[in-house]
Amino acid sequence: MKLPPLTAFRYFDIAASTESFVRAAEHLHVTHGAVSRQVRLLEESLGVELFERRNRAIFLTRAGRELHGTTQAIFEQLEGAVQRLHQPAHDNVLVVSCEPTIAMRWLIPRLPRFQAAHPDLQLHLVAAGGAVDFARSGVDLALRRDDFHWDRQLHSLKICDEWIGPVGAPGRNSSRLLHSATRPSAWPDWLRLSGQGITQQQRSEFEHFYLSIQAATAGLGLAMASALMVRDELDSGQLQAPFGFLRDGSSYHLLSPHPLDDGSKRQRFAHWVSGECRACLVHLGLAQNDEPAPPSPPQVR
Repeated sequence: MKLPPLTAFRYFDIAASTESFVRAAEHLHVTHGAVSRQVRLLEESLGVELFERRNRAIFLTRAGRELHGTTQAIFEQLEGAVQRLHQPAHDNVLVVSCEPTIAMRWLIPRLPRFQAAHPDLQLHLVAAGGAVDFARSGVDLALRRDDFHWDRQLHSLKICDEWIGPVGAPGRNSSRLLHSATRPSAWPDWLRLSGQGITQQQRSEFEHFYLSIQAATAGLGLAMASALMVRDELDSGQLQAPFGFLRDGSSYHLLSPHPLDDGSKRQRFAHWVSGECRACLVHLGLAQNDEPAPPSPPQVR
């Protein structure tokens, strides 16, 4: 079978990531019509619909979600290869792959502190989840929750436990429970662990974990959230956690194909991100896990 043009896959991948032909067009610096035509060309070539179009909005079909999982990985690997080609002789670029929700809601707002502490390093952030092909993607480190099995030959460092609890906007709708497809067991797990008897009157579904948290911030109901990912909104008063937070048994880990105690740029990031996680949990009054902090790397002079 002859593959459709690579351009069509690229336009589809950006449209699927942004969930909008308009935003994809802005990202690609082309017209909305150009994106629409490339996606339609791809659908006709494959013989399947990749998007459901409703009221000027687009939603990935099952086939679209399956294809996007592949295109996202392929373009991530391609970007990693290009990144490696452009690295200077002195390797000061650190490529970190991070799950989208924790990247957007926790890591990115704190990166200015990393840059201030390590001005000699250039951090390149890749949003992705699940398994990582370090050899092909060019990724140095991956920050992941342990909800999948990774290659045990990888070096791993536990960063912190996961603490979850319901959050909602003060004085807004608390009878609607907001669920997400990427963490379908979040509510059942919390209800089982907490022993709470919340009576569900209404329910809303969202494709991604971060969308359900954003919906809670907008006052649409109660979302199950990670304490780390809502710390800033709790501080500002945009969200409140009426039942507090509890451990759900999962935890966050840094994964690397190389040792994390070798004084390298990977160890420097590991030490920094571990400290940030500990500080956040202490600020929220949550007990820390018993994992010792990674040893501090040698000072760069």
